[in-house]
Amino acid sequence: MSVLAHVKRPRWALAALGTTTVLAAATVGLLAPSAQAATLPTPDHVVVVVMENHGYPQIIGSSSAPYINNTLKAGGANLTQYYALTHPSQPNYLDIFSGGTQGVTDDSCYTPQFSSAANLGSELIAAGKAWGSYNEGLPSQGSTVCTNSSTKYARKHNPWFAFSNVPLNTAYTFNQFPANYTTLPKVSFVIPNLCNDMHDCSVGTGDTWLQNKLGAYATWANTHNSVLIVTFDEDNGSYGNRVATVLYGQHVVPGSSSSTTYNHYNLLRTLEDLSGLTTHAGNAASASDITGIWN
Repeated sequence: MSVLAHVKRPRWALAALGTTTVLAAATVGLLAPSAQAATLPTPDHVVVVVMENHGYPQIIGSSSAPYINNTLKAGGANLTQYYALTHPSQPNYLDIFSGGTQGVTDDSCYTPQFSSAANLGSELIAAGKAWGSYNEGLPSQGSTVCTNSSTKYARKHNPWFAFSNVPLNTAYTFNQFPANYTTLPKVSFVIPNLCNDMHDCSVGTGDTWLQNKLGAYATWANTHNSVLIVTFDEDNGSYGNRVATVLYGQHVVPGSSSSTTYNHYNLLRTLEDLSGLTTHAGNAASASDITGIWN
């Protein structure tokens, strides 16, 4: 098990770390022994939704987020000590997808497919498993445009475009999210636009979007060997980068929680192991799985 998953940092230390958290996390991850895969379920489908820029107390227990709290948390699992790794947004998304920032430290627009580093998408494809992302506001399937103001789209929240080993055509518009959930990839990410991810609009707006757009999938997942995961890229700078992360689905113990310290590398490791992969990208190789919430 990785040091990151066990060490309980004092609250004052977490606050003081701020934007340097990623450096410490990366260092510890490199020093930790290789993690061993825990016994995890083998879901047919996993959908991950990444929301934006809110700390844990702004979401969990908030009356503005009734769907997250009263359905996903109450009927699923809540990770009470889950942390993003850095600021601003874009490096965190790269951490979740590839176990590292690939040298990206800000939100500026990079050259598409500049990296050939291993990542969740490339690993799934190499193992013969389906991968896809559903990006709200993306002008067209595979488009590498940086922004689209009319649809509130921002590529900085879509890390798959950074990698030459992930085909551009696996980046779908959100309108292409299937109504027949059995046709979903093994693992897929859903990225709301800048309003619906709570970046530019309210917590209530994002919570309602989740219920309206993914509530039916969540209900289906609960009886069809599938999982929904909702997490946040980073906090708003006020909570030591502690963010809300909830899991919901057939193999998640309803009403469960874990107070183990986890971060984006643990999430990537868990996604890899839920998928039955034998490879682990970047710092996921030394991260532990998210455990204690599965039935």
